[in-house]
Amino acid sequence: MSQFISSLQNPKVKQVVLLSQKSSERRKQGRFVVEGVRELLHCVRHGFTMDSVFVCPEKLENTPEWNELSGLIGDERLYQVSPAVYGKMAYREGTEGMIGVMHSRPATLDALALSDNPLVVVAEGVEKPGNLGAILRSADAANADAVIFCDALTDLYNPNVIRASIGAVFTVPCAVATSEECIQFLQSKGIQILTAQLQDSELYYDTDMKVPTAIVMGTESTGLTDQWRKAASRHIRIPMLGSLDSLNVSVSTAVLLFEAVRQRN
Repeated sequence: MSQFISSLQNPKVKQVVLLSQKSSERRKQGRFVVEGVRELLHCVRHGFTMDSVFVCPEKLENTPEWNELSGLIGDERLYQVSPAVYGKMAYREGTEGMIGVMHSRPATLDALALSDNPLVVVAEGVEKPGNLGAILRSADAANADAVIFCDALTDLYNPNVIRASIGAVFTVPCAVATSEECIQFLQSKGIQILTAQLQDSELYYDTDMKVPTAIVMGTESTGLTDQWRKAASRHIRIPMLGSLDSLNVSVSTAVLLFEAVRQRN
């Protein structure tokens, strides 16, 4: 039978709060927090290991996803909590009364298993969790082989990244590396590097993306660093027909990804 937690001072409650708030603690413990039935199910389906799961019966809805999850958790890892305890633990509202603590796994370049004709997204220095999450959702929709975060300013298991990606951070293979490491990795695999930039570039739909391809995106404020521009096989751009000169980085990524999908299909 699962345990019941009603004290706000319970050590497990404090651990969840700490993991949600501190990236240093996530790295130290090798654990992270997932809120919501759908996100947690994506996480489990894609091979992440559970540490513990907390449910608030008053908030939990009887859904097919919950029924599937409940068969995977086991009483030894399941804790029921009061609404007050859940309110303290929850990073956001409306998460269907479920929070999981999961074991992280290495997000290294060597761990990526690429297809024979890979399509990869590289995001250099992108900071906003909402943008990172949206990039991951587009990568999932396009069935990209991987998303590589270079010189990342936000960690993969930030609760806002998980939320914005709706669990795509678990469905898409991810790696974290320096730009130098990533460039060497892509070149060693024979993957062409397409950098999205306004200067010295050609229209994206005039570029062959049917071959192994990495689409490299930079920040909206400063763009890509020189090392990526110099390493690029080709420079590409999306035509801007209005008064502004750029799109949101996640929107640009989606446009370029689905051009690759169009060409390959």
